[in-house]
Amino acid sequence: MHTTDEFYEIIASAIAVKKELVDENLTYQEIPEWDSMSHLLIVEALEQFYRVKFDFNDILEMGTVGKIREKMKKYDVIVEN
Repeated sequence: MHTTDEFYEIIASAIAVKKELVDENLTYQEIPEWDSMSHLLIVEALEQFYRVKFDFNDILEMGTVGKIREKMKKYDVIVEN
């Protein structure tokens, strides 16, 4: 089982912000730290940690932290609330 805490920590670490800034509603480019380059860092960090490989369309559709969580279900990664 994967936890929301670890999920948020991975994202926060990838974009170099405090974990407290990360929630389901955080949106791509809402903060300067989440730009196109750091979006790819998030993808890479999640792929390494959860041992998945996102397809290109899924990466494009990961516009919020909540959408990322939803996309991860497609890869059998369930992050508990």
